[in-house]
Amino acid sequence: MTSYMQLFSPVGRLLIANIFLIDGINKISYYEGVAEWMFLKGVPEYLLPLVILLEIGGALAIILGWRVKLFSLLFFVFCILTAIIFHSDFTNNMDKVIFMKNMSMAGGFLFLFLHGGGDFSLDKRRKKF
Repeated sequence: MTSYMQLFSPVGRLLIANIFLIDGINKISYYEGVAEWMFLKGVPEYLLPLVILLEIGGALAIILGWRVKLFSLLFFVFCILTAIIFHSDFTNNMDKVIFMKNMSMAGGFLFLFLHGGGDFSLDKRRKKF
């Protein structure tokens, strides 16, 4: 892999994970409202702390390149589930857009799962030792 391509791996990881880091932090600020919305969609409220942990912890792991394949697979499933559960009202144009965004991100996470975090990742550094 050429050197400039190696540099793009951390940028790509940052771009795909950033939305989850920010969203996880926002879920803490709006905890009650998010819990109520989850309940209205049929998702148990007790799952919210796990969602927050995945979004913040998983995003940081991917950004740093640690356990990239594991967290990419978790986010792949998460994106598909959230698209289906929360954004499948196709009479609502915004839900259609968010559904497709989630499916696109799932594709990105699948690609990351298949190819790993790249040369500038903690996973790669760990394999050298």
